[in-house]
Amino acid sequence: MTERRRHSVKAYSNQAFLNSKDARALRILAEYLEPKSRFEYHKVDDTIVFMGSARIKPREQAEAELRQAQLGEGDPGRAQAALRMSEYYEAARELAFRLTGWSKGLDSKERRFVVCTGGGPGIMEAANRGAADARGMNVGLTISIPIEEFDNRYVTRELAFHFHYFFMRKFWFTYLAKAVIVFPGGYGTLDELFELLTLVQTRKMTKPLPIVLFGTRYWREVINFDALVEHGTIDAKDVELMHRTDSVDDAYEWVVARLSEGAIDQPGAML
Repeated sequence: MTERRRHSVKAYSNQAFLNSKDARALRILAEYLEPKSRFEYHKVDDTIVFMGSARIKPREQAEAELRQAQLGEGDPGRAQAALRMSEYYEAARELAFRLTGWSKGLDSKERRFVVCTGGGPGIMEAANRGAADARGMNVGLTISIPIEEFDNRYVTRELAFHFHYFFMRKFWFTYLAKAVIVFPGGYGTLDELFELLTLVQTRKMTKPLPIVLFGTRYWREVINFDALVEHGTIDAKDVELMHRTDSVDDAYEWVVARLSEGAIDQPGAML
């Protein structure tokens, strides 16, 4: 009688195991090691992170939707608001373009101050688009969530990442960042902003991290930082952790000055 030979599956090829709760530590580690390998291969040394709403539209699209709404195909009030907010899309695109041009002009064998976003639409798309306009590599860190996929086509293909764990995605936002520019956004943007502010305030992050809040009216209405000072829940100096502006020129000059002072001679990630 012929004995049937068993074909055992190696642990690292066992998909049922790899997708089980027992292998969660391996999946977390993979979301650290795989991006690390790609960043090193492509010589991405550090990043400028753009954060902001996925819902903000390009001006051309917002204008078209307003015209449709005025013809009775949509809500004119919402369309007007979308057109007003589209100024942030255009500002993010221009700022990313200018910062990418500046970074490409640095005398370095590494890729310094690469634009990095969450890889989605809205402000994220605008920043990746601006970097692509300047012919610069740029990063997209997308996340798996139960809505339609939202990759944008301007992310450099080799630097397009897709995460399961929010905290690993946020790690890669923070670890390589040498500056962060925060445009108007919702829950996700606020979550990312306050985590960064907490790391800087508590000095868990030792590297200098310039943070720009772009859109003074929006941020003044959405977060009353002065009230936090008044109630004694933060110090007055904590408000100074951010630079607030409505100007692409001002944001560009301020970020470049901060990076020129404290980051150009310190390549690589540092927390």
